[in-house]
Amino acid sequence: MYNERVMEEFSNPKNVGEIADANGVGTVGNATCGDIMKIFMKIDENRVIQDVGFQTFGCAAAIATSSAATQMIKGKTIDEALKITNSQVVESLGGLPAQKLHCSVLAEEAIKAAIHDYLENYEKKK
Repeated sequence: MYNERVMEEFSNPKNVGEIADANGVGTVGNATCGDIMKIFMKIDENRVIQDVGFQTFGCAAAIATSSAATQMIKGKTIDEALKITNSQVVESLGGLPAQKLHCSVLAEEAIKAAIHDYLENYEKKK
């Protein structure tokens, strides 16, 4: 069902865990399948994502897309990260089964939610 790349990200995910000093946190979920994804970001004064972590409750695809998405945005500006699409996440994994594409959508939405949190709660206070 899953290719080797997806299984590698699921078995050995990167950027797992909460970031204590995160200044952007986004949580999204899919009521249909029960997946919940939370992304933590530490964004610096130049709007660069210095650190990123995730906590995901879900299937192998949900964990793999979380891992892949966090790797894709670390070191990028928030403007660059906002341009990451679910299709790019799927491509970075070498594909996903059609019934698991919603997991890549959650990853894109979680990134946007964390950046929105940063913009609303930290950047406005400067």
